[in-house]
This record gives sequence, C-alpha cells and structure tokens, in this order.
Amino acid sequence: MRQPTDIRQEQIKQAVLDIIYTDGLKNLSTRMLAKRIGMSEGAIFRHFSTKQDIILSIIKDVQTDFIGGLRKIATSNNSPQQRLEELLCYTIKYLTDNKGITLLLFSEASHNNDTEMKKALMQIFNSQKKLISKIVLDGIAEGIWDESIPVENVAMLYMGIPVSLNVELVLSNGQMDTSNFCNRMLQLINRMLAK
Repeated sequence: MRQPTDIRQEQIKQAVLDIIYTDGLKNLSTRMLAKRIGMSEGAIFRHFSTKQDIILSIIKDVQTDFIGGLRKIATSNNSPQQRLEELLCYTIKYLTDNKGITLLLFSEASHNNDTEMKKALMQIFNSQKKLISKIVLDGIAEGIWDESIPVENVAMLYMGIPVSLNVELVLSNGQMDTSNFCNRMLQLINRMLAK
C-alpha cells in the first residue's frame, strides 16, 4: 500500500534508529532498512538521497522536538526550581522514549567523522547547555542558588546526566528503570546549587 511521503520518511527514520539501537551502526544497510519497513531499497532513496540525509533529518527532528521542548520549559514563567525539574524530567523522558537517540546520533557522527552531522549535533549540545545556564542564572538572580557556583561548570555537569542515561539505556537494551531517575538527579543538582 502506498503511503504519503511524510509517513514513509518517518517510518524510514524510526527504522534507522531501531536498527542502530538493536543491531549497531555497522549493521545499518539499506537492504536491512528496506526489509525492516517492507519497501525496496530504491523506494527508500526516493524519500532520502543518502543514509546521511536520513540521519540529518533525524537530527533536525531532535532540534525541533527536543530542543524546542526544552526551550519552552526554560523560558516559561515558572520558578527556576520548577523549570530545572521540568527540564531534567523532560530530557529523561525524551531520551527514554526515543531509545537514547542523542547518543546514537553522536556515535554515528563520530564513527563517520561527518563534519555536517557534528556541526548539527554541536548546536544541539550547546543549546542544552545554554538553556540549563539560563535557568541557573535566573535562580542565582532570584537569590535561591549560590552565586559563587560557576554556571558553565553546572551546565557541563548537567550534560553528563543525559550522557550517562544514554549509555545505560543502550547497554541495558532499554531495560533501565527510570521511574525515580529524575528525582535522584534533581536532588544532586539541588545540593550542588544550594546556598
């Protein structure tokens, strides 16, 4: 049955992530991809010119969906404490729901030494750091967090949380219990920021 292009593109992107997640990057082939989604290899290339175009489209989705969601949280009128919690829990939910997508993408870019992918992923990474920095600076300005804490260092430590989560998700084949992960990490960050 013929599907609209946008639906097929989503199916292709999801299948690429599933293959990388379950079988590893080295096993990603157009043959395997075609088999996974039930279409010919030629049909795949009617929707995307190259495998790199598929990955770049996935990165664009992450920029729109994930970073867009984080930006909305970071710039809301909620208290810095509430925004910090929402940002962290949103990040954990997004990564859990999307099978550690960012680690898979960083791995792909590094493996292929792809400059374009690395540049796009650097934008995602820097956007996350900028948004967490904004929340921390707002909390410092409101006097709820210690002003002597180097904000750049807090942002970098914060970035270690999704990286660690991604690694554990990938190594456990997504079987990690994340039900209390957000609260545990939030307690650590609050201790670090406390006056």
